[in-house]
Amino acid sequence: MLFKQSLFQSVLDRLDSEEEPAEQEEAAHRIRGLNVSFAATVLGGETPDAHRPDEAYRDNLGDPVILPEPEPAPPEPALPVMPEHLARTSREEVATELAITSDLTRDALQEKRRSFAKANHPDGVAALFREQATIRMTLANQLIDEAIRRLRR
Repeated sequence: MLFKQSLFQSVLDRLDSEEEPAEQEEAAHRIRGLNVSFAATVLGGETPDAHRPDEAYRDNLGDPVILPEPEPAPPEPALPVMPEHLARTSREEVATELAITSDLTRDALQEKRRSFAKANHPDGVAALFREQATIRMTLANQLIDEAIRRLRR
């Protein structure tokens, strides 16, 4: 123990003196600064500017990734064609189509209403033709309701 030094300080001084020769031997092998980057050149002597940055990762992956070609856009759907019967929207044309006679029963009239609605209901046709279908259904319901009222008399 040296004079006026603590035990701890003397141990540190001794350790420092033992390490100095080892540091001098390593000094020849140690690189103090890095003056060039690791990516200065690549195999083949090409500069990194010639490559895309993500190709370094692809080199390690092996086979190149082949992306699927985008699917062509689906063709635009053709506009729907209006059925012939939706063009007949007058009261007389709907009455002729229903063919209501005085000898029909209430059940027969209700069956005519259901079958007419099956072919003409606005929910069953394209949006472009809903107005015509609504007109036809309104007229058919009016005509059938009048025929049912006449049966009660």
